[in-house]
Amino acid sequence: MNTSIDPITVEIFHNHLLAVAEEMGVTLVQTAFSTNIKERRDCSTALFDGTGQMIAQAEHIPMHLGSLLGAVEAVLVKYGRAGIQPADVFMTNDPYHGGGTHLPDITLVTPVFVGDRLIAFVANIAHHADVGGKVPGSTSGDSISIFQEGLRIPLVRLAAGGIVDEDVLGFLTLNSRTPAERQGDLYAQIAANTVGSRRLGEVVAKYGLDRFDRLCEMLLNYSERLMRAGLTGITDGHYHFTDYMDDDGITLNRPIPVSVAIRKTGSEIEFDFSESSPQVSGPINVPFNALFATVFYCLKVIVGGTVPSNHGIYRPVRVVAPAGSILNCTEPAPVGQRIDTCQRVADVIFGALADAVPDRIVAASNSSVTTATFSGINPSTGAYFVYLETIAGGSGAHAGGDGMDGVQVHMTNTSNLPIEALEMEYPLAVMRYAFRKDSGGAGEFMGGLGLVRTIEALTDGVVFSGLADRQQIAPWGLRGGKDGLPGRYTLAPADGPERQLTSKVSNVTLRKGDRIRVETPGAGGYGDVRKRSADRVREDVANGKISSAFAARQFDVAV
Repeated sequence: MNTSIDPITVEIFHNHLLAVAEEMGVTLVQTAFSTNIKERRDCSTALFDGTGQMIAQAEHIPMHLGSLLGAVEAVLVKYGRAGIQPADVFMTNDPYHGGGTHLPDITLVTPVFVGDRLIAFVANIAHHADVGGKVPGSTSGDSISIFQEGLRIPLVRLAAGGIVDEDVLGFLTLNSRTPAERQGDLYAQIAANTVGSRRLGEVVAKYGLDRFDRLCEMLLNYSERLMRAGLTGITDGHYHFTDYMDDDGITLNRPIPVSVAIRKTGSEIEFDFSESSPQVSGPINVPFNALFATVFYCLKVIVGGTVPSNHGIYRPVRVVAPAGSILNCTEPAPVGQRIDTCQRVADVIFGALADAVPDRIVAASNSSVTTATFSGINPSTGAYFVYLETIAGGSGAHAGGDGMDGVQVHMTNTSNLPIEALEMEYPLAVMRYAFRKDSGGAGEFMGGLGLVRTIEALTDGVVFSGLADRQQIAPWGLRGGKDGLPGRYTLAPADGPERQLTSKVSNVTLRKGDRIRVETPGAGGYGDVRKRSADRVREDVANGKISSAFAARQFDVAV
């Protein structure tokens, strides 16, 4: 009997795995309760083999990779293969013990059995709008400890044999301001894993147990070969770049360095972040798993978007960050807004490799997950609500053209919450939602525009908290391109003058008629401004992307 496996079969197998992961994602989104998951799709799904190696990840949120990797490994370490039973569901969110990268991200892991043999795992992660903590929404700009950021969930068995442990569930929901929503979202996560386990079992039945294991190993080896081949396209050498966070929101009212030294040799590469800042008092610290996920996102962008996302791509790569640094923090450092720092990590990696692979690098993007959280009592229902939104910005210009306007970039990939859904569920009104004129950096190719979103409170007592960066340090341009505009938060009271808020602000109580205006950063331009034709500049003015004054000032074009 011929037992050989050809490359076409491996590719078909890979797509079968992706289909399972993607169906899990669809199930989670369509059954979730919260707007953050059912509308904004702040969730991810992945599959792992029986040893805990990731074999497929659906294209959702790059940041979630770090959480998924840590959780499956933690299940195997804590329970061992003998302690894992069919239809078990394990839950965790703790960044310091293999559970995630910040507390609102709750990960669920389910084993997949064929008979009595553990052959794989399915896992998903979802951002829950509130898991306790000192402020509604849990992530606070003035947190100085992870204990202020919400409930830490050690790795626990949420369900055994398919039966949910109501005591564990009750412990979690009691610590949230929106318990019914938490319960609904968790059951949606359980449903997603149930679908994934069943579908992956069908894949195993199609190929057979032994063939499934061999195909998994061949897929990992294939991804490793593709990654190594892609790395050979980067010129050998040492590369360095430093960028900065605005501040830590607490004690450091000054730029905080994020720095990388890249050493590329043959088909291997090392990323050394030792020159970055020590960990800080505020919530912008990064657990190592989150740094790890960011590095691999960048490599996928640079060396090949067609390389399958699995454990094989990690083999040629080394990541170095000292314990106790901002990119490998130690407990109990707060980590709630770790994603903004990871956005800066992406910028410094791209900045460092701008000369090595100039045709694949974008100028600095908005690179801030500009968050607006509103909470309070909804007078129409009498229930407490937490509305969480991350508002997009500009994408960096590049050698092939202008950057995109109003998009999420790098480590996040959420959609916006439609105005109709927002106004139907919360006592809020969106007064303006538009591109932010003149926010993209000038150049031969223009940086993308940020957004303006103005939200009015329709009742007294609504509480606003904001978390952002790139409100002091502008997104940089490349090859002579100009910087994009930084972002800002503004409070416009119904009966007084407006004032700018800080980039990390908590517990601003609004009265009826008060407005919060969120302006997100644009992005850097690319190339000499003199190479952009006057006709294109006039077209930008006609399309409302830039003003006549901007055209005259940046391009010396009169409109």
